[in-house]
Amino acid sequence: MTIRMMLAASVAVACLGGTALADTASKKIALSNNYAGNSWRQAMLTSWDKITKDTVSKKIVAAADPFTTAENQATEQAAQIQNMILQGYDAIVINAASPTALNGAIKEACDAGITVVSFDGIVTEPCAWRIAVDFKAMGESQIEYLSKKLPKGGNLLEIRGLAGVSVDDQIHAGIQAGVAKYPQFKVVGSVNGDWAQDVAQRAVAGILPSLPEIAAVVTQGGDGYGAAQAFAAAKRPTPTIVMGNREDELVWWKQQKDKDKYETMSVSIAPGVSTLAFWVAQQILDGKDVKKDLVVPFLRIDQDNLEENLKNTQKGGVANVEYSLEDAQKVISAAK
Repeated sequence: MTIRMMLAASVAVACLGGTALADTASKKIALSNNYAGNSWRQAMLTSWDKITKDTVSKKIVAAADPFTTAENQATEQAAQIQNMILQGYDAIVINAASPTALNGAIKEACDAGITVVSFDGIVTEPCAWRIAVDFKAMGESQIEYLSKKLPKGGNLLEIRGLAGVSVDDQIHAGIQAGVAKYPQFKVVGSVNGDWAQDVAQRAVAGILPSLPEIAAVVTQGGDGYGAAQAFAAAKRPTPTIVMGNREDELVWWKQQKDKDKYETMSVSIAPGVSTLAFWVAQQILDGKDVKKDLVVPFLRIDQDNLEENLKNTQKGGVANVEYSLEDAQKVISAAK
Protein backbone atom coordinates (compact mmCIF):
# COMPACT_ATOMS: atom_id res chain seq x y z
CA MET A 1 0.00 0.00 0.00
CA THR A 2 1.37 3.43 -0.93
CA ILE A 3 1.62 6.29 1.54
CA ARG A 4 -1.17 8.08 -0.27
CA MET A 5 -3.40 4.99 -0.13
CA MET A 6 -2.64 4.70 3.59
CA LEU A 7 -3.66 8.32 4.08
CA ALA A 8 -6.83 7.80 2.06
CA ALA A 9 -7.65 4.71 4.12
CA SER A 10 -7.15 6.58 7.39
CA VAL A 11 -9.42 9.40 6.22
CA ALA A 12 -12.08 6.90 5.14
CA VAL A 13 -11.96 5.09 8.48
CA ALA A 14 -12.21 8.39 10.35
CA CYS A 15 -15.20 9.47 8.27
CA LEU A 16 -16.95 6.17 8.97
CA GLY A 17 -16.41 6.87 12.66
CA GLY A 18 -18.12 10.23 12.27
CA THR A 19 -14.96 12.38 12.54
CA ALA A 20 -13.51 13.70 9.30
CA LEU A 21 -9.80 14.57 9.40
CA ALA A 22 -8.28 17.73 7.99
CA ASP A 23 -6.90 17.54 4.47
CA THR A 24 -3.17 18.36 4.45
CA ALA A 25 -2.78 18.62 0.66
CA SER A 26 -2.78 22.42 0.89
CA LYS A 27 -0.55 22.62 3.97
CA LYS A 28 3.01 23.97 3.89
CA ILE A 29 5.71 22.68 6.23
CA ALA A 30 9.15 24.26 6.73
CA LEU A 31 12.32 22.83 8.25
CA SER A 32 14.36 25.26 10.37
CA ASN A 33 17.86 23.79 10.82
CA ASN A 34 20.51 25.58 12.86
CA TYR A 35 23.66 23.92 11.53
CA ALA A 36 24.84 21.82 8.59
CA GLY A 37 28.60 21.59 9.13
CA ASN A 38 29.04 17.84 9.56
CA SER A 39 28.10 14.54 7.91
CA TRP A 40 25.21 13.85 10.30
CA ARG A 41 23.50 17.14 9.47
CA GLN A 42 24.08 16.59 5.74
CA ALA A 43 22.54 13.12 6.01
CA MET A 44 19.63 14.59 7.98
CA LEU A 45 18.94 17.13 5.23
CA THR A 46 19.29 14.44 2.53
CA SER A 47 16.73 12.24 4.31
CA TRP A 48 14.34 15.19 4.65
CA ASP A 49 14.69 15.99 0.95
CA LYS A 50 14.19 12.38 -0.12
CA ILE A 51 11.02 11.78 1.89
CA THR A 52 9.38 15.19 1.53
CA LYS A 53 9.86 15.50 -2.23
CA ASP A 54 7.90 12.28 -2.58
CA THR A 55 5.08 13.52 -0.33
CA VAL A 56 4.85 16.83 -2.20
CA SER A 57 4.73 15.02 -5.55
CA LYS A 58 1.90 12.83 -4.20
CA LYS A 59 0.08 15.97 -2.96
CA ILE A 60 0.11 14.83 0.67
CA VAL A 61 1.40 18.33 1.51
CA ALA A 62 1.85 21.39 -0.68
CA ALA A 63 5.44 22.18 0.36
CA ALA A 64 8.18 20.94 2.70
CA ASP A 65 10.94 23.51 2.36
CA PRO A 66 14.26 23.20 4.26
CA PHE A 67 16.17 26.24 5.54
CA THR A 68 19.55 26.21 7.32
CA THR A 69 21.10 29.18 9.12
CA ALA A 70 24.60 30.26 8.12
CA GLU A 71 25.84 30.08 11.72
CA ASN A 72 24.78 28.11 14.77
CA GLN A 73 23.26 31.19 16.41
CA ALA A 74 19.90 31.35 18.15
CA THR A 75 19.34 34.99 17.13
CA GLU A 76 19.70 34.10 13.45
CA GLN A 77 17.42 31.08 13.79
CA ALA A 78 14.81 33.13 15.65
CA ALA A 79 14.78 35.60 12.73
CA GLN A 80 14.44 32.66 10.34
CA ILE A 81 11.38 31.39 12.25
CA GLN A 82 9.82 34.86 12.19
CA ASN A 83 10.28 34.92 8.40
CA MET A 84 8.52 31.54 8.18
CA ILE A 85 5.59 32.99 10.09
CA LEU A 86 5.34 35.83 7.56
CA GLN A 87 5.62 33.35 4.66
CA GLY A 88 2.50 31.54 5.83
CA TYR A 89 3.79 28.09 6.72
CA ASP A 90 1.30 25.86 8.53
CA ALA A 91 3.96 23.93 10.45
CA ILE A 92 7.62 24.44 11.33
CA VAL A 93 9.87 21.47 12.06
CA ILE A 94 12.93 22.68 13.95
CA ASN A 95 16.37 21.43 14.95
CA ALA A 96 17.11 24.15 17.48
CA ALA A 97 20.31 25.99 18.34
CA SER A 98 19.13 26.34 21.94
CA PRO A 99 16.44 24.71 24.08
CA THR A 100 15.34 28.10 25.47
CA ALA A 101 16.64 31.01 23.36
CA LEU A 102 14.13 30.38 20.55
CA ASN A 103 11.09 30.14 22.79
CA GLY A 104 9.93 33.69 22.06
CA ALA A 105 9.92 33.14 18.29
CA ILE A 106 8.29 29.73 18.69
CA LYS A 107 5.53 31.22 20.87
CA GLU A 108 4.94 33.81 18.13
CA ALA A 109 4.53 30.95 15.64
CA CYS A 110 2.10 29.10 17.91
CA ASP A 111 0.10 32.28 18.49
CA ALA A 112 -0.17 32.61 14.71
CA GLY A 113 -1.72 29.12 14.57
CA ILE A 114 1.44 27.38 13.34
CA THR A 115 2.33 23.87 14.52
CA VAL A 116 5.93 23.65 15.79
CA VAL A 117 7.69 20.27 16.11
CA SER A 118 11.25 20.19 17.47
CA PHE A 119 13.62 17.23 17.13
CA ASP A 120 17.25 16.41 17.98
CA GLY A 121 17.89 19.93 19.35
CA ILE A 122 14.54 20.26 21.12
CA VAL A 123 12.94 23.33 22.71
CA THR A 124 11.21 23.93 26.05
CA GLU A 125 8.39 26.24 24.88
CA PRO A 126 5.21 24.39 26.03
CA CYS A 127 3.29 25.02 22.81
CA ALA A 128 5.84 23.04 20.75
CA TRP A 129 6.11 19.30 20.29
CA ARG A 130 9.39 17.50 21.06
CA ILE A 131 10.86 14.37 19.44
CA ALA A 132 13.90 13.27 21.39
CA VAL A 133 16.30 10.45 21.85
CA ASP A 134 17.23 9.85 25.49
CA PHE A 135 20.62 11.46 24.93
CA LYS A 136 21.57 11.08 28.58
CA ALA A 137 21.02 7.32 28.30
CA MET A 138 23.09 7.37 25.10
CA GLY A 139 26.02 8.90 26.99
CA GLU A 140 25.62 6.55 29.93
CA SER A 141 25.52 3.52 27.61
CA GLN A 142 29.10 4.26 26.58
CA ILE A 143 30.36 3.90 30.16
CA GLU A 144 28.20 0.79 30.63
CA TYR A 145 29.90 -0.76 27.61
CA LEU A 146 33.39 0.24 28.81
CA SER A 147 32.70 -1.16 32.30
CA LYS A 148 32.37 -4.61 30.71
CA LYS A 149 35.22 -4.25 28.21
CA LEU A 150 37.63 -2.58 30.66
CA PRO A 151 36.52 -3.78 34.12
CA LYS A 152 39.64 -2.31 35.76
CA GLY A 153 38.70 1.12 34.39
CA GLY A 154 41.18 3.78 33.35
CA ASN A 155 41.53 7.36 32.14
CA LEU A 156 38.96 8.75 29.71
CA LEU A 157 39.15 11.54 27.16
CA GLU A 158 35.74 13.08 26.50
CA ILE A 159 34.99 14.67 23.13
CA ARG A 160 31.95 16.90 23.41
CA GLY A 161 29.78 18.38 20.64
CA LEU A 162 28.69 21.94 19.92
CA ALA A 163 28.91 24.05 23.07
CA GLY A 164 25.58 25.38 24.30
CA VAL A 165 23.39 22.89 22.41
CA SER A 166 21.06 20.75 24.52
CA VAL A 167 22.21 17.50 22.87
CA ASP A 168 25.79 18.15 24.00
CA ASP A 169 24.68 18.90 27.56
CA GLN A 170 22.55 15.76 27.79
CA ILE A 171 25.14 13.33 26.42
CA HIS A 172 27.74 14.89 28.73
CA ALA A 173 25.38 14.45 31.69
CA GLY A 174 24.99 10.77 30.76
CA ILE A 175 28.75 10.28 30.65
CA GLN A 176 29.08 11.97 34.04
CA ALA A 177 26.37 9.71 35.45
CA GLY A 178 28.15 6.66 34.05
CA VAL A 179 31.47 7.66 35.59
CA ALA A 180 29.74 8.24 38.94
CA LYS A 181 28.33 4.71 38.70
CA TYR A 182 31.69 3.22 37.66
CA PRO A 183 34.31 5.24 39.58
CA GLN A 184 37.14 3.09 38.20
CA PHE A 185 36.94 5.49 35.24
CA LYS A 186 38.17 9.08 35.39
CA VAL A 187 37.72 11.81 32.77
CA VAL A 188 41.18 13.42 32.55
CA GLY A 189 40.57 15.64 29.53
CA SER A 190 37.71 17.20 27.58
CA VAL A 191 37.55 18.98 24.22
CA ASN A 192 34.80 20.15 21.86
CA GLY A 193 34.77 18.32 18.54
CA ASP A 194 31.62 20.01 17.16
CA TRP A 195 30.45 16.59 15.89
CA ALA A 196 32.96 16.89 13.04
CA GLN A 197 35.99 14.64 12.53
CA ASP A 198 38.36 17.41 11.36
CA VAL A 199 37.52 19.65 14.34
CA ALA A 200 37.84 16.68 16.70
CA GLN A 201 41.20 15.68 15.25
CA ARG A 202 42.64 19.16 15.82
CA ALA A 203 41.19 19.39 19.32
CA VAL A 204 42.47 15.97 20.39
CA ALA A 205 45.90 16.64 18.87
CA GLY A 206 46.06 19.84 20.90
CA ILE A 207 45.30 18.23 24.25
CA LEU A 208 47.11 14.88 23.89
CA PRO A 209 50.59 16.10 24.94
CA SER A 210 49.19 17.07 28.35
CA LEU A 211 47.33 13.82 29.02
CA PRO A 212 48.39 10.60 30.76
CA GLU A 213 47.73 7.20 29.20
CA ILE A 214 44.16 7.06 27.87
CA ALA A 215 42.16 3.83 28.17
CA ALA A 216 39.13 5.01 26.19
CA VAL A 217 37.62 7.98 24.37
CA VAL A 218 33.93 8.75 24.94
CA THR A 219 32.30 10.73 22.18
CA GLN A 220 29.12 12.24 20.75
CA GLY A 221 29.31 11.28 17.08
CA GLY A 222 31.33 12.44 14.09
CA ASP A 223 34.48 12.63 16.21
CA GLY A 224 35.75 9.05 16.56
CA TYR A 225 37.75 8.86 13.34
CA GLY A 226 39.35 12.24 14.01
CA ALA A 227 40.35 11.03 17.48
CA ALA A 228 41.92 7.88 16.01
CA GLN A 229 43.92 9.96 13.53
CA ALA A 230 45.17 12.23 16.30
CA PHE A 231 46.36 9.30 18.43
CA ALA A 232 48.12 7.76 15.41
CA ALA A 233 49.84 11.04 14.52
CA ALA A 234 51.03 11.39 18.12
CA LYS A 235 52.33 7.79 17.99
CA ARG A 236 50.31 6.92 21.07
CA PRO A 237 48.56 3.57 21.65
CA THR A 238 45.04 3.55 20.21
CA PRO A 239 42.51 3.43 23.06
CA THR A 240 38.98 2.09 22.83
CA ILE A 241 37.21 4.88 20.92
CA VAL A 242 33.42 4.91 20.98
CA MET A 243 32.20 5.66 17.47
CA GLY A 244 29.19 7.64 16.23
CA ASN A 245 27.83 5.69 13.24
CA ARG A 246 29.64 7.76 10.59
CA GLU A 247 30.85 5.87 7.55
CA ASP A 248 34.49 6.93 7.97
CA GLU A 249 34.41 5.70 11.58
CA LEU A 250 32.86 2.37 10.62
CA VAL A 251 35.42 1.84 7.82
CA TRP A 252 38.30 2.56 10.21
CA TRP A 253 36.78 0.25 12.84
CA LYS A 254 36.42 -2.57 10.26
CA GLN A 255 40.06 -2.13 9.21
CA GLN A 256 41.27 -2.34 12.81
CA LYS A 257 38.97 -5.27 13.56
CA ASP A 258 40.35 -7.20 10.58
CA LYS A 259 43.95 -6.32 11.50
CA ASP A 260 44.04 -7.06 15.22
CA LYS A 261 40.47 -7.77 16.41
CA TYR A 262 39.98 -4.19 17.66
CA GLU A 263 36.71 -3.93 19.58
CA THR A 264 34.41 -1.01 20.27
CA MET A 265 30.79 0.10 19.86
CA SER A 266 29.06 2.88 17.94
CA VAL A 267 25.98 4.87 18.87
CA SER A 268 24.08 7.89 17.56
CA ILE A 269 20.64 9.21 16.73
CA ALA A 270 19.63 8.32 13.16
CA PRO A 271 19.74 11.40 10.88
CA GLY A 272 16.41 10.28 9.45
CA VAL A 273 14.72 11.48 12.64
CA SER A 274 14.01 14.61 10.58
CA THR A 275 11.59 12.51 8.51
CA LEU A 276 9.83 11.32 11.65
CA ALA A 277 9.43 14.96 12.70
CA PHE A 278 7.96 15.74 9.27
CA TRP A 279 5.35 12.98 9.56
CA VAL A 280 4.48 13.98 13.12
CA ALA A 281 3.87 17.55 11.92
CA GLN A 282 1.73 16.21 9.06
CA GLN A 283 -0.30 14.09 11.46
CA ILE A 284 -0.91 17.05 13.79
CA LEU A 285 -2.06 19.13 10.81
CA ASP A 286 -4.27 16.17 9.89
CA GLY A 287 -6.13 16.49 13.18
CA LYS A 288 -4.48 13.66 15.11
CA ASP A 289 -4.15 13.82 18.89
CA VAL A 290 -0.37 13.76 19.48
CA LYS A 291 1.34 13.92 22.86
CA LYS A 292 3.77 16.84 23.24
CA ASP A 293 6.75 14.58 24.06
CA LEU A 294 7.76 11.64 21.86
CA VAL A 295 10.82 9.41 22.28
CA VAL A 296 12.69 7.43 19.63
CA PRO A 297 15.48 4.90 20.29
CA PHE A 298 19.10 5.65 19.41
CA LEU A 299 20.84 3.53 16.79
CA ARG A 300 23.63 1.32 18.19
CA ILE A 301 26.16 -0.76 16.26
CA ASP A 302 28.16 -3.54 17.94
CA GLN A 303 31.07 -5.79 17.03
CA ASP A 304 28.85 -8.54 15.61
CA ASN A 305 26.75 -6.34 13.30
CA LEU A 306 29.42 -3.87 12.14
CA GLU A 307 29.76 -5.33 8.64
CA GLU A 308 26.01 -5.39 8.01
CA ASN A 309 25.61 -1.76 9.06
CA LEU A 310 28.67 -0.64 7.10
CA LYS A 311 27.32 -2.31 3.96
CA ASN A 312 24.10 -0.30 4.29
CA THR A 313 25.78 3.05 5.04
CA GLN A 314 26.34 5.47 2.18
CA LYS A 315 29.95 6.53 1.52
CA GLY A 316 30.59 9.73 3.45
CA GLY A 317 27.27 9.32 5.23
CA VAL A 318 25.88 8.02 8.50
CA ALA A 319 24.14 4.77 9.45
CA ASN A 320 20.53 5.76 9.11
CA VAL A 321 16.85 4.98 9.43
CA GLU A 322 14.25 6.94 7.47
CA TYR A 323 10.74 6.95 8.88
CA SER A 324 7.45 6.32 7.12
CA LEU A 325 3.95 7.52 7.95
CA GLU A 326 3.31 4.14 9.54
CA ASP A 327 6.43 4.51 11.72
CA ALA A 328 5.23 7.92 12.90
CA GLN A 329 1.80 6.54 13.71
CA LYS A 330 3.41 3.81 15.83
CA VAL A 331 5.53 6.35 17.74
CA ILE A 332 2.45 8.51 18.32
CA SER A 333 0.41 5.51 19.52
CA ALA A 334 3.21 4.32 21.83
CA ALA A 335 3.26 7.71 23.58
CA LYS A 336 -0.41 7.28 24.51
